[in-house]
Amino acid sequence: MPSIFIKDSLRQAVEGATGGKVTVLYSADGKPGYYCIVPKFRLEDIDASLGSGVHPAFVVQGQEKSELFISQFQASVVGGMALSLPGQDPATSFTYDQARSYCAALGTGFHLMTNAEWAAIALWCHKNGFLPRGNTRFGQSEVARFETGRRVDGGEIGVVSGTARTLTGSGPASWRHDNTPAGIADLVGNVNEWVTGARVVEGEIQIVPDNDAALATTDLSANSSAWKAILPNGSLVAPGTAGTLKYDASEAGTTGDHGSPLLSDTVLNRNGPQGSNAMGAGFTADALQALTAKAGLEVPALLKRLGLFPLAASQGGGSLYVRNYGERMLMRGGAWSDTLSAGLFRVSLAIDRSHPSSYIGFRPAFVL
Repeated sequence: MPSIFIKDSLRQAVEGATGGKVTVLYSADGKPGYYCIVPKFRLEDIDASLGSGVHPAFVVQGQEKSELFISQFQASVVGGMALSLPGQDPATSFTYDQARSYCAALGTGFHLMTNAEWAAIALWCHKNGFLPRGNTRFGQSEVARFETGRRVDGGEIGVVSGTARTLTGSGPASWRHDNTPAGIADLVGNVNEWVTGARVVEGEIQIVPDNDAALATTDLSANSSAWKAILPNGSLVAPGTAGTLKYDASEAGTTGDHGSPLLSDTVLNRNGPQGSNAMGAGFTADALQALTAKAGLEVPALLKRLGLFPLAASQGGGSLYVRNYGERMLMRGGAWSDTLSAGLFRVSLAIDRSHPSSYIGFRPAFVL
């Protein structure tokens, strides 16, 4: 057994208190962090339209993994490392590549949470009939305003001003993925979260296959050959191949926010201004489904497995944002001021990798 899993008093206490749902993993220099254990599941057990076999989050370099370890809390940064600790101000104002480096600094197996991992959790929540809420209205939940966390700026709950992040894990159990104190906290709201393994380039949807983005050896730079585009039949091909899936806009225009995003095999219209890193207008799952159906394009199951296209209009939990100019990295969840547009299935593809923001954080994960 690797030393990272050897029982000690803290790990034994945490696992005992949570029924084995949460454990403690240590960084290379011995710093503790709290991680939720996510067991492997099969796609057909979630929804037949997803296909069959294990979810891609549990496949790394072609090998199935029995479980994932997901940071229970949004990261705080201490000594150049991303730690998973309760009661902290979540780390923000870091670029995508900085977030990756702080997670990798924890040691072998640690990484910035991948989109495949996020999608697996979101689909599990959908199947189990509970979508977590969170800090989506300045310290409280927009849809359940009696649910509150502790604002880091000391501001009054619900007052629309200030930097209204809440301390990690300070909200109720309904702000955790399984509606228990042992769940993953703050996936919805508080701060947007960089995730890795998915992006758009000039509107073209690109992914790293399975959960290989979790590997330290995977090159995730802008021009890496690890990125693959997707054909309507779900095949993975080199970026720039004709007919790959893209996020188009339903109306023409190059300034402001024009048209709802839709899935297409070409980009006819741009969404928003070229140089912008603003989120712009968001569009709901049912709008994306309706527009794509009208366009008559086949939607492969792979996009639904990865949460890049709605499994169902009723899944709820967030909107789609996209800027189909240049490279835009993926963020999930939403922030403290995003109200109803925040959610577990929110897709934010509007920000470039070098853009830090006080609204953007991240969380580490681990796979052995």
